[in-house]
Amino acid sequence: MELTDSRYVVLNMLIMTKAGKEVLTELKKTEEFTKCLHSKAELDINRRLILHFPEDNTIWSVGSGYGGNVLLGKKCLSLRIASYIARRERWMAEHMLIMGIESPKGKIEYIAAAFPSACGKTNLAMLVPPEGLRRKGYRIWTLGDDIAWMRVDSDGSLWAINPEAGFFGVAPGTNKKSNAVMMKTIRKDTIYTNVLLKPDKTVWWEGAEGQLPREGINWEGRPWRPGMKDENGKPIFGAHPNSRFTAPISNCPSASFRLEQHHGVPISAIVFGGRRAHLAPLVYEAFNWQHGVFVAATMASERTAAQFGKLGQVRRDPMAMLPFCGYNMGHYFSHWLRMGKRMTRAPKIFHVNWFKTDKKGKFLWPGFSDNLRVLEWILDRCDNKVGAVKSPIGYLPKISDIDMTGLRLSKAALNELLAVDKKDWLEELKDIKKFFARFNRDLPKQLWQEYNSLARRLKSSR
Repeated sequence: MELTDSRYVVLNMLIMTKAGKEVLTELKKTEEFTKCLHSKAELDINRRLILHFPEDNTIWSVGSGYGGNVLLGKKCLSLRIASYIARRERWMAEHMLIMGIESPKGKIEYIAAAFPSACGKTNLAMLVPPEGLRRKGYRIWTLGDDIAWMRVDSDGSLWAINPEAGFFGVAPGTNKKSNAVMMKTIRKDTIYTNVLLKPDKTVWWEGAEGQLPREGINWEGRPWRPGMKDENGKPIFGAHPNSRFTAPISNCPSASFRLEQHHGVPISAIVFGGRRAHLAPLVYEAFNWQHGVFVAATMASERTAAQFGKLGQVRRDPMAMLPFCGYNMGHYFSHWLRMGKRMTRAPKIFHVNWFKTDKKGKFLWPGFSDNLRVLEWILDRCDNKVGAVKSPIGYLPKISDIDMTGLRLSKAALNELLAVDKKDWLEELKDIKKFFARFNRDLPKQLWQEYNSLARRLKSSR
């Protein structure tokens, strides 16, 4: 339950959560619930506090109006508090999308996937099959684009639910090419935040459909025209780079019919990924659960021009949870390792990289809908339908096992996408060692074992 002085929070929470009499009836069954208090106060950044009290199941937020800081059922509860509770109760609260992939024969298999920001999590959750694969009859089912709560069920498998009822999505860059399904989702019942308001009362953001508006009211509430600059000569944007939309998942054309299943869906594969220009191949499979935890614990992205920090700098974000884990990250890794031992049918773990580039800096892989070609291989591996090539870092696909129908991509480009450069990976090990050292004695010894095993495999490989 959240108490707030913001109408904005109330209206957004009514979209993002299930609210009303049914919830109150459920809460009466127990004295245990998450107590959330929010106040905009003076919106003073120097007095801004977002505080979590896991032992008391309580969240305080003061001095902010931004959704991630004030919609307290989202990251604050669903990840920070929930991850603490999940460790205690032996389940998992993860920063992951959940999606179903229906094969031509009608079989639906589900994956959970975690990526750092700017790596296409929402776009993947609402993927539209590429033209070349539509002949097979694939269909995508969306269960969530941000949060997964996962438990080991009586069958020994990992089952996931999405605790949210809506999307709190990033607007810039969202259009029919990047995410046609989301564009249909936000046609109605949607709250837009920090976008440009056009004279016809419709909205616009950077990378939106249609022509650049000639004028409008910008995200700060001021008159705006293209080409405007501030006193330092920097461009004034019509929409904020982090402008948002809040829309109910029920609006989503690909919303899964299993959203209301209390058991959720069985997870066949867990996919991790990052933005690496040269290091990581397009896709590889971990050797086993423990190795998969190592892969997830070392995942990283290189900063883009739109992100704070030095361009190209590697930023490590284990499981995409570094900002969201509600307790010691070393203990979090141990929890993952213990969860693997509890499963008799654990999901296979994979790593993907849609962002590998050639020597000219051009992306080698088209991404977007064509990512289904990689997901198809992932599920084929889960179903033991295809083999793989063993490399020092994990199992790589054979080029012939990725369906390239309708996609013009040279064999040289594919070879480069799947290449593992021994020299680059040995350099990567040095950075991983520094990162692991931050956790001191809290880092599980199994991750150091995997580190040393990777080092041996790289040094002994040709």
